[in-house]
Amino acid sequence: MGVMVNLYSTEKNEIKRFLYSFFEHNVEIDNDLKWEHYFENSIDSANIIGVFVDNNDKFKINMWVSLDSGFFINVTDYNADKIIRYLYERYPY
Repeated sequence: MGVMVNLYSTEKNEIKRFLYSFFEHNVEIDNDLKWEHYFENSIDSANIIGVFVDNNDKFKINMWVSLDSGFFINVTDYNADKIIRYLYERYPY
């Protein structure tokens, strides 16, 4: 079971700017206000969650993650560390 990560913004190109800072190359997206990616390896999603929280003052975006089908959690400064810890506990390999 992987992790679904959704990014939302109300401003054009904010998601592209964030993804460029994360992947360090341009990422083509169909919708400038929404990005959705399924991480097959759940631990890989911990990296983007950490980068999001560390830089959320630089971008006007929101992040939601789905650890279980149909159930999304809004990632905030207050719960990001707990989500990342949970990922490593739930998927230790």
